[in-house]
Amino acid sequence: MSVDKEAISNTILELEKSFNDRWSGGDNRGYLDNYAETISYFDPVLKELLVGRDVVIAHIESLYSNPHIVRSEYLHPVVHVSDSGDFAVLAYNLNTYTLGDDGNEQQLRGWNATEAYRLIGGEWRIVHSNWAFTRTTEDAIAS
Repeated sequence: MSVDKEAISNTILELEKSFNDRWSGGDNRGYLDNYAETISYFDPVLKELLVGRDVVIAHIESLYSNPHIVRSEYLHPVVHVSDSGDFAVLAYNLNTYTLGDDGNEQQLRGWNATEAYRLIGGEWRIVHSNWAFTRTTEDAIAS
């Protein structure tokens, strides 16, 4: 059986966009309801890895407020699909924009996002999530 990696890539990217569109409009449940029971999660505001759906959801809900994002840019998306077609890793840059007091768009934040999806029970579920700010240091260092 041949795996249609392009179709899977498109599905993963559309899922991610749908979750992020909901998040941007004030509904974080797209992501939260999709997380696998055993999700691992890196958040740039924490030093440690979070593991487990309930732990990750509690953390996100403790921080989340409606960001009122009016536009998102999905830059350089890449999806790597396993040969078996049941695992995919999505990486992309995300720029988000809100409206300033003057009514003009202003960039809220730039992100580096990595999401690992696994096909579980016929549905694509996020099993690992890593969000990082695009600029965390001015020094170009490898370690």
